[in-house]
Amino acid sequence: MGTPDRPFVDESSLRDTARLLASLPRRIGDVASLAAARAPEDPALEDAGRTWTFAELHAASLRAADELAAAGVRGGDRLLIVGENCAALVVLLFAASHLSAWAVPVNARLADREIDAILGHCTPRRVVYLSSASPEASAHAARHAASDALSLPGVAMSGLRETVPEPVSDDTAVQVAAVLYTTGTTGVPKGVMLTHRNLLFIARVSSALRLVGPGDRVYGVLPMTHVYGLASVCLGTLFAGGCILLEPRYAPQLLLAALRERGLTVLQGVPAMYAKLLDHLDAERDTLAAPRLRFLYAGGSPLDASLKSAVEARFGRPLHNGYGLTEASPTVTQTRLDAPRGDCSVGPAIPGVEIRIVDAACRDVPRGEPGELLVRGPNVMRGYYRDPELTSKTVDADGWLHTGDLATTDESGALAIVGRAKELIIRSGFNVHPAEVEAVLNMHPAVRQSAVVGRTVPGNEEVVAFVELGAAARATVDEIAAFAARHLAPYKRPVEIVILPGLPVSATGKILKNRLKQAL
Repeated sequence: MGTPDRPFVDESSLRDTARLLASLPRRIGDVASLAAARAPEDPALEDAGRTWTFAELHAASLRAADELAAAGVRGGDRLLIVGENCAALVVLLFAASHLSAWAVPVNARLADREIDAILGHCTPRRVVYLSSASPEASAHAARHAASDALSLPGVAMSGLRETVPEPVSDDTAVQVAAVLYTTGTTGVPKGVMLTHRNLLFIARVSSALRLVGPGDRVYGVLPMTHVYGLASVCLGTLFAGGCILLEPRYAPQLLLAALRERGLTVLQGVPAMYAKLLDHLDAERDTLAAPRLRFLYAGGSPLDASLKSAVEARFGRPLHNGYGLTEASPTVTQTRLDAPRGDCSVGPAIPGVEIRIVDAACRDVPRGEPGELLVRGPNVMRGYYRDPELTSKTVDADGWLHTGDLATTDESGALAIVGRAKELIIRSGFNVHPAEVEAVLNMHPAVRQSAVVGRTVPGNEEVVAFVELGAAARATVDEIAAFAARHLAPYKRPVEIVILPGLPVSATGKILKNRLKQAL
């Protein structure tokens, strides 16, 4: 929560959207240059035992920009960056910005087929591999015969490719900063074009709502190859003058050490991170000490009440929640520091962002009724790269982003996400929202996380649940089914429950339901 030297933010200062947008830097790379001018010796990054000051980060990004330009990277070119969280990734993101090139950061843990599909879709001028931070990146570099070509240590680069650059614009709302590919649950690459204004708007607003400032030490384990880690954690922290403690991969023991010994003040994560942390604490009888932690946040996937309650009991602090999606850069709503929620609401819309909840005919539904969530604001993407048809289906002529998520609002304007429109299961004429069934299953003391999908049968759909048990937990299918029967209406109860050693997840911890459906 807030501290005496950090009064809660006056949101009125953020609601003059035109003035706020006019005050933003021109490019995301300016985040480092402005911070270097303001406080050159303040820490910006901690990575593998080394601290980078803002002056060092800025100088390294300028040097990398010069080297990329000498290697043939031009404004409008795509620069594919294959790696995991490390200082070099931040440097290269800013370097691409200085050239008005489009950064395409990709998690190195994607399979060869997935990397190659993205490469073929975005046609990068160069591909850079962050080999020192990721053995998978090193393997991809070897597969594509990349070689050391930059002064950044442990970075390999592919040969020059003949490509056509995209137009360069001085308009920050038009000029693309990054193309982020969705996790690939559909099997088809879908590149979300995010502009400099998109990302800087979220960096400014989200960091203000979290009260991030100089002296804050923010955990940087969420992949910066994905929008949550890039916009909110990376750019938001650096925009506000804080320091990011970079980790390429999540491990509960490393997080506990950062909380105990490295002065961590802000922790943002996905629910699966917190579930694994609690499992580790119980299984290893480890201790949790977080003397400087002031803010605890979950996002990226649905948060259930039992996990929220357990985390808050261990930390002795509210677990804040929010909602976003890649196409919204990502933040749409966020619970407020001065108004923590006892439920799993994702809070009201952030300043500058409009929301509507509509029915199938795009008419606003009454408060409390579920409908599709629409979003409009400076955070809405420019579109899907090389897919104008899908773009026009997703963002309408009035600028409303159709999220495909189902939500409700309460009297305070706070949202609750009740499911995905495409995931809705219609069983015997009744609507079943998977998130509701998952919330019940996750209440079972042995269940770490669950995923509910629909299975088509002649004339109907069935509810099927996949569950992952805690590390030291034991439960049978019959026990979990009996528990569900006590808490769910008959039409919502799974007809089949499958216990798996682990649910398939993306690098950000999001459960890949399409893989589960393919197993039916």
